[in-house]
Amino acid sequence: MSALALLRRWVVDYFNRHDDDAARAFVAPDYSLRIGDVVLAGRDRSWLPAVAEQMRAFPGLGMTVHRTLAGADWAAAWFSEHGASKGRVACWSGVAIYFSDGERLTGCVAQEDYLTRRRQLVSGVADPVEAPAAAPWDVEPKPRDLAAEEAVRAWLQGDWPPALAAARCDDEHITGKPLRFDVRACEIDVLLSSGTDVVFHALQHGTYRGGFDGVEAEAAAHLHVNGLVRVEGGRVVSGRIIRDRAALRGALLKGAAR
Repeated sequence: MSALALLRRWVVDYFNRHDDDAARAFVAPDYSLRIGDVVLAGRDRSWLPAVAEQMRAFPGLGMTVHRTLAGADWAAAWFSEHGASKGRVACWSGVAIYFSDGERLTGCVAQEDYLTRRRQLVSGVADPVEAPAAAPWDVEPKPRDLAAEEAVRAWLQGDWPPALAAARCDDEHITGKPLRFDVRACEIDVLLSSGTDVVFHALQHGTYRGGFDGVEAEAAAHLHVNGLVRVEGGRVVSGRIIRDRAALRGALLKGAAR
């Protein structure tokens, strides 16, 4: 079974039905999720209980898939999760890369925008759910494009945020408050292409320059970044970027309190 077909089962049979037994049928026992600095290792011991806790907090939690990519043994998605917790509704986006052994999902590296979820739960005003992909499960794998991959590698080393409105970062298109983070170095952990579409996970090291309310001091920090982008003419022209801003903000506040 293709990785994309397994991802479809993940979304439709497991996540949107809140059905742990369904997940056990196609997720490997040693499945591991990496999200920021957190690693949830083991399907039954760690990963399923962590998701179940989120589903208890959001009893009607659902997922909408906006875009997918597929390769021989991997699949990726830009998605939104949305639901209500204690009467407050929120919608937050993520980018995830799933890996398969041909029969089961074996791992995932993801980012979800938990900071925008927090903003909505505090304000009581939910962001709209963006349009779903018309046919997310009919995407065909395309040959790897080395030139597109190299363009994304170079792009990730540049100043942040990138000067490209079409590659939307987190919720900046809603709030108008960009996170300013100067990149000194970038470790690229995963970078995969399907034609000129590229998905990645990277760890950027640099300096926080501003963007969080109540966190004004500049400080050295690191920032996990996932993205799904398109390359044309040797440059990134569009895409969706999700960064682990919640962890960055927490680390900065912790450092300021010392």
